[in-house]
Amino acid sequence: MMATRRPVINIRRAESRDAEAIQATMAAPRAMAGTLQVPLPTAEMWRKRIADIAPDDYLLVAEVAGEVVGNLGLHLTSKSPRRRHAGAIGMAVRDDWQRRGVGTALMTAAIDIADNWLNYRRLELTVYADNVAALKLYGKFGFELEGRHRDYAFRDGRYVDAYAMARLRSAAPGWSEPLTTKNTKKRPEAHRRATKTARKRTSS
Repeated sequence: MMATRRPVINIRRAESRDAEAIQATMAAPRAMAGTLQVPLPTAEMWRKRIADIAPDDYLLVAEVAGEVVGNLGLHLTSKSPRRRHAGAIGMAVRDDWQRRGVGTALMTAAIDIADNWLNYRRLELTVYADNVAALKLYGKFGFELEGRHRDYAFRDGRYVDAYAMARLRSAAPGWSEPLTTKNTKKRPEAHRRATKTARKRTSS
């Protein structure tokens, strides 16, 4: 039996023509559930967001065979000069393309830009506590759990918690090995508890 060939995923900056594809991603139930978006987004709203993005910010899209199937925002965390070393990441992958390498491709591109071109010392993100797949993905790239936001957002009729995670650039003092399946014994206890709790919630 021949092995399934992995799709070729192209990462590029978003353009106004991508508004409809991003709208379709954000309208998908699982993708929307992982963000702070609200139902029934419009393509025009995304067209405006793409046009108004700050020069130093990035909105990346993942494209497979000419079709946009995911997006990632990389933004300066704060305008304060004392926070110019920190960037923030937010990502969404269309439901039918989740767990097929799209998130990994987007994160790889974003971290390359952050580390090697924007000189970010620190990257931050927020992820819902029950999003096990996202927790695993971010851990693979060296993001570590820093805290829990209780009742962080209202989603599908109830409040849900979220985790604050951050990654320090590998060249900086204090960097720790990325959390992968090869070094699970080294995972911080807080991360193990977070992942265990998330799995229980998704199975209940």
